[in-house]
Amino acid sequence: MEKAIRYDWTTDEILEILDAPLLDLVHRAQTVHRQYQPANAIQLASLLNIKTGGCPEDCAYCPQSAHHQVGLGTESMMTVEGVLEAAQRAKENGASRFCMGAAWREVRDGSDFDAVLEMVRGVRSLGMEACTTLGMLTGEQAHRLAEAGLTAYNHNLDTGPEYYGSIITTRTYEDRLKTLEHVRKAGITLCVGGIIGMGESLRDRARLLEVLATFDPHPESVPINALVAVDGTPLEDQPPINPLELVRMCATARILMPKAIVRLSAGRSALSRESQILCFLAGANSIFYGEKLLTTKNVQMDEDLQLLRDIGAEALIPSADASASTSPRK
Repeated sequence: MEKAIRYDWTTDEILEILDAPLLDLVHRAQTVHRQYQPANAIQLASLLNIKTGGCPEDCAYCPQSAHHQVGLGTESMMTVEGVLEAAQRAKENGASRFCMGAAWREVRDGSDFDAVLEMVRGVRSLGMEACTTLGMLTGEQAHRLAEAGLTAYNHNLDTGPEYYGSIITTRTYEDRLKTLEHVRKAGITLCVGGIIGMGESLRDRARLLEVLATFDPHPESVPINALVAVDGTPLEDQPPINPLELVRMCATARILMPKAIVRLSAGRSALSRESQILCFLAGANSIFYGEKLLTTKNVQMDEDLQLLRDIGAEALIPSADASASTSPRK
């Protein structure tokens, strides 16, 4: 019997879950997962950088920030045709969700935003979910994206509110929450999560999850990222996390937000097959599929497909209207 979904989690309750004996934690998460999610089903999402580099934000983890010297360079925005060709390839390779990211601080009205709207319409016409991550946006811009058919808007909170200022100084936590409010009011689903391994405490991780799990309704999509330490960024010397910490975050997110798609995201290329399987067992049911995540390396597509075959997983695909509800491919 399903328990009532909660929206009133406290920091101490979440810390207790995060720090539980691992086998107990994973068992609890998998039990919740099977109550609310299709078993043995993992969604494949593809992520494309449609505008690279030159971002005025100073996010300490990000190689696209103009504040950091990483040798990435700045590229102009891709054409609509180029993006839709990439989306078609992603669909042919099994992806059901296509995510488009632009290195902008905020959306500005004009030809570039008009092109993004055309990209969204084109991706939806392929029968795929369409997600964008474009920085901050206004309520009117969110409504325009909704009218174009956008399925989801990604705008990560990155970490807990108390640690946020140690990672980003060019915008506030409240700025991010305001954008999420605009997205929700426009009727677009939320894709919002965070990053671990940036020097934060366990309490900071619990606080991030607390913010997410006290949204009502919960975010439909929760990416869990591990830091990819890039040379030239302020976090270049951060040591890699223990993969079991990622398992714990996936499991806790699943317990707190049973109906969300928990996305095993950045940092996956450093995980063994067994670590990834543990994350799936803990409730992660989506991966980004392709050789790159914006600017960082990702697992090769054929390796992903082989892993899914080896564990007997099906591809999780959206319902006919590409909404947040999903069903396994038959």
